[in-house]
Amino acid sequence: MTTTGVDHQEAAGGPWWWWGRRRSAALDIGLAALSAVECAFEGIAFADKTGLPFPIGLAFGLLAGSVLVLRRRWPIVVVLVSIAVTPAAMGFLLTVVGLYTLAASDVPRRITGALAGMSLAGTMIVTVVRSQQDSGHSELQVGSWVVPLIAIFASLGVTLAPLLCGLYIGARRRLMESLHERNDSLERELQLLAERAEERAEWARGEERTRIAREMHDVVAHRVSLMVVHAAALQAVARKDPEKAVKNAALVGDMGRQALTELREMLGVLRTTPEAAAAAAAPVVPLAAVGEAAAAAASRAESEEGQDGPCLAELEVLVGQSQAAGMAVDLTVEGDPVGYLPEVEQTAYRVIQEGLTNVHKHAPGAKTRVRVAHRGSEIAMQVENGPAPEGGSDAGLPSGGNGLIGMRERVAALGGVFVSGPTDAGGFRVSAVIPAR
Repeated sequence: MTTTGVDHQEAAGGPWWWWGRRRSAALDIGLAALSAVECAFEGIAFADKTGLPFPIGLAFGLLAGSVLVLRRRWPIVVVLVSIAVTPAAMGFLLTVVGLYTLAASDVPRRITGALAGMSLAGTMIVTVVRSQQDSGHSELQVGSWVVPLIAIFASLGVTLAPLLCGLYIGARRRLMESLHERNDSLERELQLLAERAEERAEWARGEERTRIAREMHDVVAHRVSLMVVHAAALQAVARKDPEKAVKNAALVGDMGRQALTELREMLGVLRTTPEAAAAAAAPVVPLAAVGEAAAAAASRAESEEGQDGPCLAELEVLVGQSQAAGMAVDLTVEGDPVGYLPEVEQTAYRVIQEGLTNVHKHAPGAKTRVRVAHRGSEIAMQVENGPAPEGGSDAGLPSGGNGLIGMRERVAALGGVFVSGPTDAGGFRVSAVIPAR
């Protein structure tokens, strides 16, 4: 914006392109008409005093006064014209409105000050000259100091008052524009923060879905795999060895009950807590807090799960279940355990559990070795099985290939390293190293 009102110009069209609003156009045209009428009368008086033809004075006054219609677009031109016609003792309205518009615009202050000074000097000189001429024709005698004093006050009233008013209006307008710009900037920032919060909330929901899917796989896959192995053994010995069949049936029941217990614990974590229900019932929830709430809920669920989940002390029970299913498993523990975090113990347990589940699925009957090493600053675990015995085959259990992916994600989330792959002897190895802290 270079002058007052020009900020509306770009959006205007048609016959009002100069102003942008009909009200502004009506105001400027009205002021220009008044100024033209004033200058016309003063031009006639000037022509009468100087002996110029009447039409020239009238045309000169109309032309000079109508320049005021340009005040919004070219305020400098209006002020220059007002200064130029000052010797002719015309353009009072032109001077006042022109100086006000110039001061309110974005014209550099040094230019505004220079033009205002020229207008003040011109007005003062003309006022002094006319006052002396009028006092010479008057019978009233006044002191020599009265004429300059009147000239000074008249000049200041004509120039200083509109100048100060224009400076105030211009500063206020610029302040309002800066506040509007700041408000728009804040709205854009809030919108960006809301979008980021929504993205973060979506990411937290995705992470929670992945975690739940991983836990469901760990709970169901191992227990159900053992149940299938025991059911196959039960079918094979039902007629030949009823006592062993009863024992296998009891093991299948125990596996099923344990699976149901773990599923109930997991579903209990997913139930809505009273605090979450109260938050959901609240009338207003800041959008920027959605991502933080979702992340906090995921962290809280992970913490609760880590406290209630399996631990390294249950490894012997886990290995014993596989041994009861007919697997030849050897457990070796090196070093003394330190105070691990719950999520570290749970991840180590799940890695070993997934390794044993893979052996049940793909190499039933193969010799398996489980090794756990406590190294102070980290814990290492490995599940390695040899090739399946002759005549053995895949157990036919379904596998989506998500178990190893889930283990890798778990270990990587704790800053550890996970490696899995076939061995040179024809078996398979699953190993991981997890920092203790």
